[in-house]
Amino acid sequence: MPRGASPKREREYEELKEEFKSEGRYKGREEEVAARIVNKQRRQFGETKAAQARAKAGKAPERGVPLHEYQHLTVDEIVERLDDLSYGELRKLEQYERQHKNRKTLLSRLERKLHH
Repeated sequence: MPRGASPKREREYEELKEEFKSEGRYKGREEEVAARIVNKQRRQFGETKAAQARAKAGKAPERGVPLHEYQHLTVDEIVERLDDLSYGELRKLEQYERQHKNRKTLLSRLERKLHH
């Protein structure tokens, strides 16, 4: 695991590694695959040094998204909050979603909301 990973990510790494070994998956590559998975999660949730530097510089991609902690919300949690957003905020959300996660279910709900 890279330096600077949180204890939570360290635990996830160890759990994945052990799971792969016990199941016989990724023989000889258990550590590499576990590290790749955890590092991908760290990037997605802005936990890398680069993401933290962007956020500090005001260049984080989720800046301006009208829902707090958007990156950590599920589709259902986002859909529950759509009624509270203005047309402009819905547009921002749609644009952000298309550029980043591109979740079809959420995009279809946003389109319905915008066009009705």
